[in-house]
Order: sequence, then C-alpha cells, then structure tokens
Amino acid sequence: MTYCVGLLLNDGMVLLSDTRTNAGLDNIATYRKMFTFEVPGERVIVIMTAGSLSVTQTTIAELREAMEDPEATGDSSILIAPTMLKVAEIIGNTLSRVRAAVDEKMASMRQSASASMIVAGQRKDGAMRLFLIYPEGNFIEATEDTPFLQIGEHKYGKPILDRVVRPETSLADGQKAVLLSMDSTLRSNLSVGMPLDLAVIPRDALKVTVERRIEAGDQDFRAMSEAWSEALRTSFQKIPV
Repeated sequence: MTYCVGLLLNDGMVLLSDTRTNAGLDNIATYRKMFTFEVPGERVIVIMTAGSLSVTQTTIAELREAMEDPEATGDSSILIAPTMLKVAEIIGNTLSRVRAAVDEKMASMRQSASASMIVAGQRKDGAMRLFLIYPEGNFIEATEDTPFLQIGEHKYGKPILDRVVRPETSLADGQKAVLLSMDSTLRSNLSVGMPLDLAVIPRDALKVTVERRIEAGDQDFRAMSEAWSEALRTSFQKIPV
C-alpha cells in the first residue's frame, strides 16, 4: 500500500509520497514513488504512483523510453505534448495498456494488478494542472472546489485536508497540511512508511524548487508530529460535552 497526496493552490503545487512497498509482512521494501521531469524554462511534470509495482515501474519506463525516442511526437512524449491535458492522456493510455498486459499474464493465476497515478505540472504560458489517473486510463482533475487529490491509503489523511486546504492556502501551510496528513496515515496504517518525498512547484516557476527526502529520524518531522498530537489533545480537553 502507499499514500500520495497533491495540492493545487493559487501559489503553486505541493506533493508528498511515502516509499513503502510490500508483498506480505515478510517482504517490505522501499521504492521511490515520485518522479520528476523538467524541460528548463518550458515545463515541469511530477508523477506519483500507487499500486502494483510491476505496473507502475513499467509505465514509468515506457514513458521515459518515449521521451528518449528521436522520433517522438506530441502524441507520444510528455516532454513535448502541447498541453497538460495531453500529458494526462499519454500517461493514462500508457498506464491502461501496461495494466492490461500485466493482467493478461496473471490471468492464469486468477490474479490481477492495478495502479493509479497523480500527475502535476505546468507548461510555459499554461495553467497549473493536477490530475488523478485511474487504472483504466481515465482521469479527473483538481478544481477550486476540490484542490487536492489522493491515491493509495487516503482515508486517514483526508480529514485535515478537508478542513484546512483551500486554493488560497500558502505553500508553507500546504507543506504543513500534507505532512500532517501523512503523519495521521503513518500512525494508523503500517503499510504506509517512511522515508517520504516532498516536492513544491511554485506557480510559473516551471521547476521543482523544493525537493526533500524525509527520513524516519527526521527531527523536524518528529517535532511537527508531536506538536500536532499535543494540539489535538489540548483542543479535545477544551471542547465541552
């Protein structure tokens, strides 16, 4: 299992993913689930993945292969696609094709594979856009009414996002929100684990300006977690019945 979350704010986008992957209690490993692609001054794209590792790794590998193809076109490479909508379509089509191929190979074992992705990005002179891509390749987009998207084990971290995240939320508060959302998930589900990957893309920067790996012993993250727990306990005591 995993947990990834992305915010679409007026000032930019904030993205956070965990790195735990497991195939049973005795087979736990760490794999990066956040992938960044940039063309300096022209576009930035970040992809976060959840689900079957074979599906997500193959999908990312095929996307990279298409980018490196000397005959790539705007219909095949996310680095030269004309719009972020087209980027989402390319990623969705690739994910759907890979998932179907893996499913076919696993059919004899009566098993199936599934994966989903969050895609965040902006191209020059275009708007920031944030998409959630489903295993079938279709997708939805974050809006002002719902300025965040989640994949994986999302239920524990959703309440704080519902309460505090608005389009006008600052990038600093956005980072705080996703980290506390992840902290709630880490406390409630052992299948989500550190280290964490955090990325921030300011509006019109066309690059990731904050890229941070947060390890299990990170003092700042631990202090934030403890402060949040104390704030909740204090507020709980003050609420009358």
